Amino acid sequence: MQINHLTRAYRYDGIDLPMPPHLADDPDALRAYHATLYPAILNAEMVDAGVIGGAHVTEYRRAVGTKG
Repeated sequence: MQINHLTRAYRYDGIDLPMPPHLADDPDALRAYHATLYPAILNAEMVDAGVIGGAHVTEYRRAVGTKG
């Protein structure tokens, strides 16, 4: 049996986003931090993209649909 330690990664629009260590355990604070870089993240959906290259990736996907 082998244990692999995964890192976390967050992506938006194909861009890997920075993850400050002090916010790593708080998804809401991390989302607010990322929204300062890309405001559309506030309305984006968080999708678990699985394990890619030794990192557990979470993607912010823009909400697509009608206004209102």
